[in-house]
Amino acid sequence: MNLNEKEERIRLGGGEEQVKKQHMAGKLTARERIENLLDQNSFVEVNMFVSHRCTDFGMKNKAAAADGVITGYGKIFGRLVFLFSQDFTVMGGSIGEMHAKKICNVIDLAVKTGVPLIGLYDSGGARVQEGIDALSGCGQLFYRNVMASGRIPQISAIMGPCAGAAAYSPALTDFIIMVKDTSYMFLTGPQVIKTYTGEDVASEKLGGADIHNSISGVADFIAENDEECLQMIRDLLNFLPSNCFEDSAFVETGDNRLKEIISEIDIDLTNHKKAYDMHEIIKSVVDNGYVFAVKPTFAKNIIVGFSRLSGRTIGIVANQPNVLAGSLDADASNKAARFIRFCDAFNIPIVTFVDVPGFLPGVQQEHRGVIKHGAKMLFAYSEATVPKITIIVRKAYGGAFLAMCSKDLGADQVFALPTAEFAVMGPEGAVNLIFKRENDETRKQKIDEYRNNFANPYFAASRGHIDAVIEPQEIRPRLISALQMLLNKRDEKEQKKHDIIPL
Repeated sequence: MNLNEKEERIRLGGGEEQVKKQHMAGKLTARERIENLLDQNSFVEVNMFVSHRCTDFGMKNKAAAADGVITGYGKIFGRLVFLFSQDFTVMGGSIGEMHAKKICNVIDLAVKTGVPLIGLYDSGGARVQEGIDALSGCGQLFYRNVMASGRIPQISAIMGPCAGAAAYSPALTDFIIMVKDTSYMFLTGPQVIKTYTGEDVASEKLGGADIHNSISGVADFIAENDEECLQMIRDLLNFLPSNCFEDSAFVETGDNRLKEIISEIDIDLTNHKKAYDMHEIIKSVVDNGYVFAVKPTFAKNIIVGFSRLSGRTIGIVANQPNVLAGSLDADASNKAARFIRFCDAFNIPIVTFVDVPGFLPGVQQEHRGVIKHGAKMLFAYSEATVPKITIIVRKAYGGAFLAMCSKDLGADQVFALPTAEFAVMGPEGAVNLIFKRENDETRKQKIDEYRNNFANPYFAASRGHIDAVIEPQEIRPRLISALQMLLNKRDEKEQKKHDIIPL
């Protein structure tokens, strides 16, 4: 058998019958995914001929094409990326010693060359026949994920099963995309759970795309099918730099507006109790109104995602008044803190839109540890050295105001609209606490006094807590100007081994 014949045999994966089953399940094959993901004809495969060396449990004479994973490099929008794609048609894509070694090799190369890593997961987990060697391979993979963290972007796509210990690999990466109805993640599967707890649950209900996107928060995006999943990877990567030493590429968006169209949006910002959709504010400000939302169906009371201002990538963090009045809770704090830390690691400026009544009150939140989770936001903003710009859209009360990147937490520029309110709590709550024994008429008078004297942007501006009071139509030009001014910002923190974030 010559070279071409050997290569062609490996490219068949598990054979035509297994490929047919993959297609019937609504999934592309490992190689088809690579073709859909990368720029045309840019893929270069490495370690094609690697195979397992297990001789136990009937493995001695069992062939495993490419040992169940295709590894190599290619280009996305002309930029180099390294990737691996697990092949479910070969032993269920199970992770053996050499399978893991191939993945570790491309991670090492990605780190050495400062290039993003993309993992396409479709695996039943560690290969049982290889025992401790398979577990060792998983451990080496986890170690590489951690060592690469914060140095290169790591994007994981769950495009089939991702079970057992192997599920920790994508969990250690920066972003996880799952495919609706065909992908799932869990440490212990339905059969194990039924044996130990008696619970009868289907894979989709246990760890499907909807569960991990909306309830657990493990995943960041959900795609309808493999093709959409792969396009999401391309779109996401377009916002990111190749490594922690670079900035995101400038993209000509064609949006040269000096002012945004916020005045045309039907939102009454003078009514501090009325809900509205913060997306409308954000879209009116950013280039072409486009935001690539992260975790859009998890902790909806806070919005995080990527966008551009004057062609430059920014990270957005924003309260959502339409959900829980925009208050912060444990899940929202976790969601925001992780996103802030990612942006800081990869030199992406953070723009924060604030309309927050406080932290969500309640016994459940206190018992869930909202104090520690809220502290993660305080920690993430405080340690971030990228440009940080905050705009107070409507209200900013209590510790939640601080947690949304106040001047005291290192915001470089803080702007507020004329109708914004700042205080330890709302005027009504403050007056009812201070003057609780006074009659209704007196309290009403005191509320007006409190609002006029303290809970307004001019008082905050007089104390230097905000840099400027601006009209709504000035948000876009002021943000663009501030970002340009902060382009060469350098904020070196005191040298230490590492910080200790409240996990």
